[in-house]
Amino acid sequence: MNLVSGDRRTFLRTVSAVAGAAAVAGLPLDHAMAGPGMPRGNPFTLGVASGDPDHRSVVLWTRLVPDPLAPDGGMPRRGTAVEWQVAADSRFRRVVRSGSVRAVPALAHSVHAEVRGLAPDREWWYRFRWNGRLSPVGRTRTAPAPGADVERLDFAFASCQNYADGYWPSYRQIAEDDLDLVVFLGDYVYEGTMAARGRERDVAIPEVYRGDTQTLRDWRLRYTLYKQDPDLQRAHARFPWLVTWDDHEAVNDYAGEQSQYGDGDISAKRAAAYQAWYEHQPVRIASRPVDGGARIYKRLRWGRLAQVDLVDGRQYRDVPPCGWGEAPACDAAYAPGVSMLGAEQERWLYDGLRRSRAQWDVLASNVMVARLDHDGPSGDRLWHDAWDGFPAARQRLIGAWKDAGTRNPVVITGDWHSTFVNDVLANHDRPESPVVATEFVGTSVSSNGDRTPYGPYYGPMITFNPHIQFFDGDRRGHVRCTVDREQFRSDLQMVRTVTRRDPERYTYASFAVQDGVPGAMKV
Repeated sequence: MNLVSGDRRTFLRTVSAVAGAAAVAGLPLDHAMAGPGMPRGNPFTLGVASGDPDHRSVVLWTRLVPDPLAPDGGMPRRGTAVEWQVAADSRFRRVVRSGSVRAVPALAHSVHAEVRGLAPDREWWYRFRWNGRLSPVGRTRTAPAPGADVERLDFAFASCQNYADGYWPSYRQIAEDDLDLVVFLGDYVYEGTMAARGRERDVAIPEVYRGDTQTLRDWRLRYTLYKQDPDLQRAHARFPWLVTWDDHEAVNDYAGEQSQYGDGDISAKRAAAYQAWYEHQPVRIASRPVDGGARIYKRLRWGRLAQVDLVDGRQYRDVPPCGWGEAPACDAAYAPGVSMLGAEQERWLYDGLRRSRAQWDVLASNVMVARLDHDGPSGDRLWHDAWDGFPAARQRLIGAWKDAGTRNPVVITGDWHSTFVNDVLANHDRPESPVVATEFVGTSVSSNGDRTPYGPYYGPMITFNPHIQFFDGDRRGHVRCTVDREQFRSDLQMVRTVTRRDPERYTYASFAVQDGVPGAMKV
């Protein structure tokens, strides 16, 4: 349910203003932080963000980076207090919560302020202050109370934003929309070395950002580059986000602590990657990495209308039993102990489904759940980095929906740089089995740029997979979802090109799942 108000219109006019222009209600200045030796540049060069909302609280994020070209962000090697405010109006005349958080070098001077005691189902405005400088103003919102009658949820989901492959006009479109939430499904940054210039994003990339991503320093610089994008900053400032990761935030197509490239244990590199991910995302303090791992899976309840379970399909998965990437199916993948999510996360997910009273249960997955046969009627060649590599785990998920009596299971998915609308079958080894759920797979924000490798590659396979109701491999964009008591609607929002910041944007197709009827229909 969205609220349209003068406050929102005011916010739209002011969200991109520089920090000092927002000084209308004067936060108390921490004089101990303003003195000789303190950085004089704008400390909020990476913007502001919010995330992980529930009905009484939300996380506010920023990171102090007065010098984006410096590996340490240009900050001194000591902790400092960052003040924050939350108000019921965009001019901060009705401040409802305020406080301060320590930003420390061990966390790259990032801020994760968990603001509690907020009223449910409301819009809020927030800002930070440090060293006499005010941040841009952000807007966020709390979820409806558990059990509340809710008429509607509007959200967008996106994934795969390779910086070099193009600009991110989808985020400009998202920021101009009227949404409650953004769900990000992985590949926020990409690992590895970068060229001196982007490809479709034809800009010079400073040398400091171009090195391989091996250490925590490397990863911090990579996030610093990505988060300077103005359209990404606008989308973060406009809405709360739910964020999970996929592989490129660490190592391509990895499983647990193993890489497909035969270079052994990747735990040290993964730990550095996870640390930097936490430092740059609006997630709760409980997601801070400990001993090289981080619990990032989470649940959002939107009254009685919807429950969103955001899962981590990377950290806990087993090495695919049948081989990395494209390979023939094999019996080993059907062993009961083989897991995509890990035993603890599976228990959490299935217990949540049993307890759910939501009309719509949404699984937010980093990789595709439905089957994709690559080779015709025999169907024995699959892509094992997705749920196809873990068929026993997929059957447990489908069984959990059945056992819980899940009324309307819907999956939203990233990763593929293509768009799919899939029927999820009771058993994908039996194509005649009934449809039990619907999966919407979104294309990339920019990855693969304006090139179209997946249309020619996957296109011939679609006839082998009659449960795939729609496929497009040639476009960039995101998916906008409208959930109400009658249907779950997905509008496929595409852009003409990613070589410009503001190309033509359009709805390529729309699909809807009707309440109580699994399977999507084109509308």
